[in-house]
Amino acid sequence: MYDVVLLTLGSERDAPGGCGSGGACCGGAAEAATDPTSQTDNGQTDTGQTDTGSTSPTGTGQAAGPTRTDPTGTGQAETSQAETDPTETGQAETSQSPQAQAGGDTERCATERPRVPVLACADALNARGARVEMVTARSDAEIDAVLARLDGPVRPDGLTWPDPDGKTRLIVATANDGQLRAVLRRLVRRYAPAPSKRPADLPGNRTLPDLPPVGVLPLDPARGGTHRDLAAQLGLPRDPAVVAAAVLDGTPRRLDLLRNDGGSVTLDGALLGAADDAGRPLHWRARVEVDDTILTDGDEPLLACAVANAGGYATLDDVRLLTAPDPADGQVEVAVAVPVVVRSAFGRKRVRLEVRRARGRAVSVLPREGKVPYLDDGVEGELTRKRSWWVEPGAWAVWSI
Repeated sequence: MYDVVLLTLGSERDAPGGCGSGGACCGGAAEAATDPTSQTDNGQTDTGQTDTGSTSPTGTGQAAGPTRTDPTGTGQAETSQAETDPTETGQAETSQSPQAQAGGDTERCATERPRVPVLACADALNARGARVEMVTARSDAEIDAVLARLDGPVRPDGLTWPDPDGKTRLIVATANDGQLRAVLRRLVRRYAPAPSKRPADLPGNRTLPDLPPVGVLPLDPARGGTHRDLAAQLGLPRDPAVVAAAVLDGTPRRLDLLRNDGGSVTLDGALLGAADDAGRPLHWRARVEVDDTILTDGDEPLLACAVANAGGYATLDDVRLLTAPDPADGQVEVAVAVPVVVRSAFGRKRVRLEVRRARGRAVSVLPREGKVPYLDDGVEGELTRKRSWWVEPGAWAVWSI
């Protein structure tokens, strides 16, 4: 039978500094520039920013859901248009603060007491004869100590990779996608070899080996409704007993992973854009390239840019940004929303919102001026320099039935 570790990430109030010097385990990754392929931890830390759900960059709670994808998958830019009034173009819906939407940090992050779904999952695992350990990690080091149990024997080349035949299985109890990302980020840190140590048996389209599968135990049932978290998008079970069954009896479902040159990872996607105090999107400029396709050269205003592995940011208000990004197709889907002012036959000004899309292996976004706010797997940040994402096909996996 298996040893199962039920990992919960602790609140930043449980331990000052949380997961690394930047903040709490219930957040994502700091945005310092790091070597994206080094196996050595170079100080990049997860921050204390928490997930605000599948929202616009303004934190307005705009829901986003998956839609159909471009069947060509050629990386060639695609354009669609929507007519809107200038006063309504891309206007974000106002709502409560991210903290109020989330129900407060107490509900967002784990506390010292295991939450009911964690206890129920542990009971289901014990009933099946599994040896269960519940761990609350409040730092990167404590996450790493759990992940070390997934190591295989040291290879002849000196690298330590996951044990494909290991008897230890991991379940991550997630209050939000940012928590799941924090654990995956540490897995990448642990197992990605430095460029100088790249082994010959590593696939040519990857910078890291197959990461060990993880079970996902969602702690917030509401995330399967209006604001769809990654577990809901993937159709993963939310019932603790079914999660336990998937980990013990299921099969790994391999998924793509987005890495970036800021030293972090993206599981769902990123949405870039700015807004004023009333929630109205502001114009910003950036050069956006997908492989060899230039979606915008940085000379025209943008309202939003979506970088997608899955479908959490497929729509912004009533605007469809993405067709239907597939987290297992080996490509990233990117869209930019460009407002274009036109005049009607009667001389009235209107705004045509032009959405340009492309698919490919990698994307880069180079801001032309100032700071560009963004959400990446629900974690807030600001982009001040060029950022590149690239796809690691099938790099991570979830247990599913």
